[in-house]
Amino acid sequence: MFRISCLLTLLLVPLCSAHAQNVARDPAITAPLRSDPPANVRRQSLASGEVTHQVQVRTTPDQAQVIVRSIQPDSVIGDYRIDFEALDTDGDGFISRAEAKAHATLDAEFNALDSSRSGRLDRAQLAGWLR
Repeated sequence: MFRISCLLTLLLVPLCSAHAQNVARDPAITAPLRSDPPANVRRQSLASGEVTHQVQVRTTPDQAQVIVRSIQPDSVIGDYRIDFEALDTDGDGFISRAEAKAHATLDAEFNALDSSRSGRLDRAQLAGWLR
């Protein structure tokens, strides 16, 4: 029995160490965080803004307390107002993906707004965006 367990140990240790070396080389695990965040990221102190929701995550007594909060931002980056008629250049009553490219923020948010996945936006889908 002792010989079998020694043999298994001799066989398994190299396999485990090879697996550990492969994991350590995975760039998704070992890549450092970027030190330069994208320019369009809005920065707001977590102490400012209205807390809209708060949840305490259950932890064991030996772990630190974790609280997750949703905070209403003080301001929003981006131009979230459009002139529907000006963007609807072909006059069909919809803003197509090509027409949305004339408005950088709308172009970036197009997929999120196109709830019907039709490739075009109507006035109802843009209700919060209209001037």
